[in-house]
Amino acid sequence: MQTELHYQLRQLKLSGVLESLDHRILECQQNDIDYKGFLSLLLQDELELRQGRKVQRLIAQAGFGSEKTMENFDMSLATGINAKLVRELAMGAFIDRAEAVLLTGPPGTGKTHLAKALGHAACRKGRTVSFYKFNRLFSELEEAQRNDRLERRLQKLAEVDLFILDDFAFRKIDQPASEWLYEIVDQRYGVRSIILTSNRAMGDWMGVFPDPVIAGAILDRLAHHAHQIQFKGESIRKKLGRAALKNALDSKPQSS
Repeated sequence: MQTELHYQLRQLKLSGVLESLDHRILECQQNDIDYKGFLSLLLQDELELRQGRKVQRLIAQAGFGSEKTMENFDMSLATGINAKLVRELAMGAFIDRAEAVLLTGPPGTGKTHLAKALGHAACRKGRTVSFYKFNRLFSELEEAQRNDRLERRLQKLAEVDLFILDDFAFRKIDQPASEWLYEIVDQRYGVRSIILTSNRAMGDWMGVFPDPVIAGAILDRLAHHAHQIQFKGESIRKKLGRAALKNALDSKPQSS
């Protein structure tokens, strides 16, 4: 009977029930749980397993590369940021409101970590996320154009719940790239959220575009209803490097 039941669960693709079945049978016997309670526990196991798999799939599809989370984002090292605002953003309501988040500041101050962490938190809530480095975005769009897949690719970027563009304004872009970026921003404007990180101050962004009209249209849409967080101070990597060196020197045995 047990073998037949396991076969049926596999056929129905109820792997969560299958994994916890023996444990739940024992638990119900020991705690005198009735049939409805037993069934509820099994179904909850199945739902939790499926939700966990969905989250992992969303994280993989997001393209974060190295994963970063809010749990390991040390706000004490990120100089100048509003901790209350960061915690609110991590709850994800800005995505419901289709708002933008603009993270600016010197290299190494934690912008990319926070952007990825907010994206990771969104995946945990079942949101679709796409993470792109500024250069990689245009390389992929150029390839899509060569393969007659550009419109499909742009549409996909327009539809994802949260689009994250890292190292925005890293370099100057040409006219086709600026038009692609305008299309992405325009289709998402007021409908879906964007997070940008940039080492450049917002006042310097205009110079990245060849056409000031398109530049103005893009930046106006990005800045409207946007949360702006400016990171300040020294690179966190340098701070941690100095701390590690100090610890190594402090723990080094003193010569007699």
